[in-house]
Amino acid sequence: MSENKNYLVPITFLGLLFFSCGFALGINSLLVPVLQESLSVPSAGAYLLIGATFIPFLIFGYPAGQLVKLIGYKRTIAVAFLMFAISFGILIFSAKQESFVLFIVASFCCGTANAFLQTAINPYITILGPIDSAAKRISIMGICNKLAWPVSPLFITLVAGEHFTITQLDKPFYIIIAMFLGLGVLSLMAPLPEVKAAGEDEGEESTSAEDAQVSQYANSKTSIFQFPHLMLGALAIFFYVGAETISLATLIDYAKALGLDNANNYSWITPLCISVGYVAGIILIPKYLSQTRALQICTGIAIVGTLCVVLLPGKLSVFSIGIIAVGCSLMWPAFWPLSMQDLGKFTKSGSSILTMGLIGGAAVTLLYGVFKDHFGPQNAYWICLPCFLYIAFFAFKGHKLR
Repeated sequence: MSENKNYLVPITFLGLLFFSCGFALGINSLLVPVLQESLSVPSAGAYLLIGATFIPFLIFGYPAGQLVKLIGYKRTIAVAFLMFAISFGILIFSAKQESFVLFIVASFCCGTANAFLQTAINPYITILGPIDSAAKRISIMGICNKLAWPVSPLFITLVAGEHFTITQLDKPFYIIIAMFLGLGVLSLMAPLPEVKAAGEDEGEESTSAEDAQVSQYANSKTSIFQFPHLMLGALAIFFYVGAETISLATLIDYAKALGLDNANNYSWITPLCISVGYVAGIILIPKYLSQTRALQICTGIAIVGTLCVVLLPGKLSVFSIGIIAVGCSLMWPAFWPLSMQDLGKFTKSGSSILTMGLIGGAAVTLLYGVFKDHFGPQNAYWICLPCFLYIAFFAFKGHKLR
């Protein structure tokens, strides 16, 4: 692995990129209830908006990884921000036309941009330093990402007005387009060093025993699909992203469904709770707690949180979503290093496979919308339980399989 001890500047810039991902995804948490009210869209249809954001991860996860191979991390990041700008332009047109179908198209395009961006930045932060402290670095990125989710609804409300209609979305999104284009240009000039995972560079002789061992293991494989821990990790990400997206994107809608006053104020519960978990990860990993043990503990917390949400009444149920959020906090930081370990020359292809797992944000969230229509908003959260039970399997057994 390439060593560069001065990581402060690239990590700071990467934090801005992760914030941008969260900002873009957080837009849906505002659009879902707005579309339900303005266009009389049912819950299953409204949550299709979120589903459309995650479908591109399955379709474009692998092509995005190939683009990283071809033009590098920095240029891929710039391309992703250009895609974001185009997507937000389509969203402005959708709002003016008051077309739900066009909103779905805009959401799909935004998800495509996010797929390319995340395919670049997630493996980059994972291998930017020792693998055993990767969860700590990803935890720092997670704080940037999750705190951005409620910022975008607040920003749009601030610019468009508290009681805006969908036809008034143009002004905030013109500003957002300018910001994302600026980030694309900035990413080309950013001081991001070239990094490689252990054993990734086939053309150079290994400089450490770790590199040699990883290279030997990876070179014995002929396909990326021959790494069982990677495949199981991608499935874990599928279930995790689905359950976490539900906890982040449904809170306002759930509070409104329960008839709670000032439902928008509850949007901070999950980002703050997830951030608490991230801070714990930054402090504890790897000095006091391995990233594997952190994943195991967090899975248990998420299971308890799910049971509290579906069994407790009213406000207690809403606040219990915060327990799920704490449980989710250190899952993503652990999935990447545990799943990408020992991939060697397959590292970039492996990141594509993991990125494809984000399709869970579409499948599981859409099922939540269907469950909500048929069984009520509270019972719909039962769908999170099997998700976390599979993650428990990966945490205790699946990541060890070779």
